[in-house]
Order: sequence, then C-alpha cells, then structure tokens
Amino acid sequence: MEVHRSAVILLLLLAASFPAYGQPDDLKSRYLKFLIQHLGPQVSVQDCDNEIRKRDITAAGTENGCKEANTFIQANKNDINAVCGNGGTPQGGNLFKSNQPFPVVTCKLQSGQRHPKCEYRGKRSTRYIVLGCDRGWPVHYEEGIIHE
Repeated sequence: MEVHRSAVILLLLLAASFPAYGQPDDLKSRYLKFLIQHLGPQVSVQDCDNEIRKRDITAAGTENGCKEANTFIQANKNDINAVCGNGGTPQGGNLFKSNQPFPVVTCKLQSGQRHPKCEYRGKRSTRYIVLGCDRGWPVHYEEGIIHE
C-alpha cells in the first residue's frame, strides 16, 4: 500500500509542475482575460448587458468606463485556440485570421451612461476572426471580417 501512496504523491507532484492550459506562466493572465472577454459559446444577442456586467468588461481610460463594442465568439476554447496554429493564417505581426468563419455576437454600446450602467445592443453574424497570438495562444481579439 505504501508504494501506491507514493505513486499517487509523485503523480500529483508531476501534474502540479505542468502549467495550467499548457502555456507559459507569463501568458496565463492574458489568455484568461481574453477568454473572459471573448469566449461566449452560449451568449445570445439578448445577453449583452448581463454578460458584459457579469464579466466586468470595461474600457479603462475612457470618460464613462463603457467599452464601445465587445465581441463574443460562439465556439469552444479548442476551436478558438486553433486560430493561433493550424486553424489560422498569419496576417503579419502577431495576428492570425481564422481559416473558417465563426458565429459571433457583437455587443455595441447604445447608451451614454457610466459604468456599470452601460447598455448594449447585440447583433449576431458569421465572421472570420482575427486574433493577436503570443506563442500559439490567443491574447487579443483584433477584429472580425464578415463572411459572405
């Protein structure tokens, strides 16, 4: 039984030594911020106000603190992450354009209120997404290109 317990402890130590999500430690916070702001497989056009408030998405340095627009990508993490690899095409710098279009919900600011009372209107569309990537991980949503 002692060997079994030692094996479990060794396995736990090995698992803890690998970084979460497989990315370097200095990327974790940027990647998680990207996911909070843009991962939205279940977000509908009616959810904009609630999701932006719940996720505390703001625009630092603006007069009212309300972000002008925010896009939620309606896909899972693996499909989005793939844009920074084989699922995307380099666009120069650290930007990659998705090889396939994604459904997205774009929330645009409608009111002149101050944060946290920002009001948004959502619109659903299908777009090629352009992401800023760092060492193969998405860290920035650059834009969407309408799929026609």
